[in-house]
Amino acid sequence: MTERTLRGKTAIAGIGETPYYKHGQSPHDEFKLALIAVLEACKDAGVDPRDVDGFASYGGDRSEATRLAAALGIKELRFSNMHWGGGGGGVCAAVANASAAVHSGIADCVIAFRSLAQGQFRRYGRGAVAVAAMGEDAFGAPYGLMSPAQRFAMKITRFMTDHGIRHEALRAIAMASYHHAQTNPRAVMRGRPLDEAKYDASRWIVEPFHRLFDCCMENDCAAAVLVVPAGRAKDLGQRPAYVLGGAQGGHHRSAAPVHNAPLYASSHFTTVARNLYDMAKLGPKDMDVVQAYENFTGGVMMSLVEHGLVKPEEANEFMIPSNLYAPSGRMPLNTSGGNLAECYMHGLELVIEGVRQLRGTACNQVPGAKTVLVIGGPMVTPVSNLILGTEDTL
Repeated sequence: MTERTLRGKTAIAGIGETPYYKHGQSPHDEFKLALIAVLEACKDAGVDPRDVDGFASYGGDRSEATRLAAALGIKELRFSNMHWGGGGGGVCAAVANASAAVHSGIADCVIAFRSLAQGQFRRYGRGAVAVAAMGEDAFGAPYGLMSPAQRFAMKITRFMTDHGIRHEALRAIAMASYHHAQTNPRAVMRGRPLDEAKYDASRWIVEPFHRLFDCCMENDCAAAVLVVPAGRAKDLGQRPAYVLGGAQGGHHRSAAPVHNAPLYASSHFTTVARNLYDMAKLGPKDMDVVQAYENFTGGVMMSLVEHGLVKPEEANEFMIPSNLYAPSGRMPLNTSGGNLAECYMHGLELVIEGVRQLRGTACNQVPGAKTVLVIGGPMVTPVSNLILGTEDTL
């Protein structure tokens, strides 16, 4: 029986993105932003946009595949996919779903994308505005527990308390993102460096996010990656970033409502990380660069632990800025600035940065990077992750 795997079967051959705008400042609507990103990804790969035959997205993206196909003049739409739930937790799943479609023969050239114009539509992640609170919200909203920051803060507080992790570890994550953004011309927070004093003096949001810098930004933008069969990628214009592994989902009752999950203090990667490493035939020590979705810095910390990159009892010692900085840190983290300081592109900018690291074209390049781990949306459900690699890793 042929082994069932994505390892080395597909590759990201093109990347594209719009300029990253602050909330409400995009000159284009959300659909046009999506079109721009798709066209840029095709241009980067040297592929005619009309030859794209599939789309994959996540987070309830409003730019529907059929509309995109019509606007781009696509010859034949063969695949259309939306990852359910989880918001930014679907970022890596969208790329893996595109890869699965290509590897299975359902489609030949699939775009995984995300478009987000929070200035045009309702602010993403805001507290629900409704006449009545229903479902899980009925147990929290009447008591003021309405936003993701509030809900996730409870899990992270438990995790930090259980393991004695200090706030300095979260500060190091924020400082790494802002440090890398200062040399990234695309980063919204370029020109706004962060140091310990500025972080410590910033206002509280909700414990343990007692600093403004612990929370992701709000932006209007779009991004896209083009996925093709591995063999075809070699014939295109860019150095391929091969998909070595992709996983999604969650552990037993990770989506249990009303904060009563059996494993409460978790980012939901306990089984998903294992499945990813099994497919990639690699482990935590093989990762050269890490791109971890920062909805909140505490979620990054939890996901690093659940991916075996940091032991919880060693977090205070290991999680210091110098270990997280490119090019020479022990674990270069979010080397473009991530959701905190480059742009809240709902995590797809992390995948794009991973591709740049493997191409050797990143602003904060890690010398000789051959593998990149991307972690999507910790603490939501379902979550997803991805390992990309150069040809040397096949």
